[in-house]
This record gives sequence, structure tokens and C-alpha cells, in this order.
Amino acid sequence: QVQLVESGGGLVQAGGSLRLSCADSGRTLGVYTMGWFRQGPGKEREFVATIDWNGKNKIYADSVKGRFTISRDNANKKMDLQMNSLKPEDTAVYYCARSSRFTATTTMGDYGYWGQGTQVTVSS
Repeated sequence: QVQLVESGGGLVQAGGSLRLSCADSGRTLGVYTMGWFRQGPGKEREFVATIDWNGKNKIYADSVKGRFTISRDNANKKMDLQMNSLKPEDTAVYYCARSSRFTATTTMGDYGYWGQGTQVTVSS
């Protein structure tokens, strides 16, 4: 059973930083591609970042490239998203997700397991 739980969201001023974490509290066997997605107010859910099973391949949305860093710790079944130089347009509910693939993927439909989301609000 896969149970993804996000933490680390909050309110921050523009230019600030936050670190989101995603823990798998279930009894997942093996390791798979993980990703972060977000949904801003009045917007559709969009891809943010993905990391393959061993952490060697990472893909970022153009809007966060150079500011966000995705990482994972397979031994502890944990994934992080370090967010720097935050902008008001980064305000959204951030979701972690797990795919059944081993290669990095930006396609939302490739992710079958989702956390409940954590709110990130960036004030100007």
C-alpha cells in the first residue's frame, strides 16, 4: 500500500525559500519514479519536477528550472523539493506523486499515487 504524505508548506515572502518533503508511510516495495505537481488558484494541476528511481535523472518545468531542486532518499522512502527564489506565481497546492515507471516522466497520467497536497503561499 502506498501512502504519500507531504509536509513543509507555508507562507513565505517573495525571494524566500521553502523545502517540501514527501514521505511514503506505506509498505512500498522497490523504488519508482517520483514527481511534484502543483495547482494554483483557478488553474489546472501542472508538472513541477520529476526524479527517476535512482535519482540520476531529473526533469524540471521551465518555470522552476534553476530555482527548484528535487532529491530523494530511497533508504528512508522520502523525496524533497527545495524551492528557492520563490515568486508569487509559485503559490499553489503542491502534490507529490509516485509513478509505476522507473524512468523520469512529466506526464501526469503516469502517476497513480498522490499525496493530499501541501499549501505554499508566496506573498509579494
